[in-house]
Amino acid sequence: MSPVNAAHGRSEDTSAVHPTGERPHGERRSLRRVVGAYAALAKPRVIELLLVTTIPAMFLAGRQIPSPWLVLATLVGGTMAAGSANALNCVIDADIDKVMNRTKRRPLVKDSVPRRGALIFGLVMGVASAAVLYLTVNLLSAILAIATILFYIFVYTLGLKRRTSQNVVWGGAAGCMPVVIGWAAVTGTVQWPAFVMFGVIFFWTPPHTWALGMKYRDDYERAGVPMLPVVATAQHVARQIVIYSWVMVAWTLLLLPVTSWLYGTFAILAGGWFLFYAHSLQAAVRRGEETKPMALFHRSNTYLMIVFVALAVDSAIGLPTLGLPF
Repeated sequence: MSPVNAAHGRSEDTSAVHPTGERPHGERRSLRRVVGAYAALAKPRVIELLLVTTIPAMFLAGRQIPSPWLVLATLVGGTMAAGSANALNCVIDADIDKVMNRTKRRPLVKDSVPRRGALIFGLVMGVASAAVLYLTVNLLSAILAIATILFYIFVYTLGLKRRTSQNVVWGGAAGCMPVVIGWAAVTGTVQWPAFVMFGVIFFWTPPHTWALGMKYRDDYERAGVPMLPVVATAQHVARQIVIYSWVMVAWTLLLLPVTSWLYGTFAILAGGWFLFYAHSLQAAVRRGEETKPMALFHRSNTYLMIVFVALAVDSAIGLPTLGLPF
């Protein structure tokens, strides 16, 4: 009973429906919080990055703008698959998330979502993703989506993450699969350019993730996750970032036979730009200066977007391919 109503000797039933028939604002806010909490389980910001690579892969597969319906169906199915893997990852890693400042606001840590509810949500999303892809795209894309979920959960989350500093190197393969799914959605097959795109993201993942690990090293150490920045010196981590960055940039050039000068130009310029910052980070570590690994982390996102957007534009325009022999 509020002080005002108590003074007048009456109470107010705050659960009553408004005379107009509408739900009280509190109930609507509560519903939004629940929906938002389940959406957060899917880690939408991670999914955004995956979609940035899926669409260009579809453009390259047909060397033209693909059917908008096919793109939409593939993105919906792919988003659900990624959401499933991320939600199940949250269930398994709830104990880790509780002790890391970076993840302590996730729904299971804040008890915004019950553990059982999160598990059911993840499983249903996974089954639904396969159904959507099978019914609207093709069988191969559905199989690849399910394989990706299983790999992410059993190989990376349960197998590698807590056991080896190479966790993100091999476990990162799950994040490379959207380009393969996108290619399969258009062609019904998996051909060598899809594996090249897979490799670009595969070699991109360690510099991207290790830069984040350098920033949150104490978090990972407290959680008992042996990320490379936890078990190795900063000098070693910076050197590995540079090595993987060079391999990544070189790997992007393997797509030159099926692209034009436009993609090649952006791949080389963006690669040089990213390598400059990777070497700058290494130089700062060598000199013992204060480093800003998050700057490289954010630039890695920009770099990947530039390369794949260039790939999409190049394919949409349909310029003559270079067809270089290797």
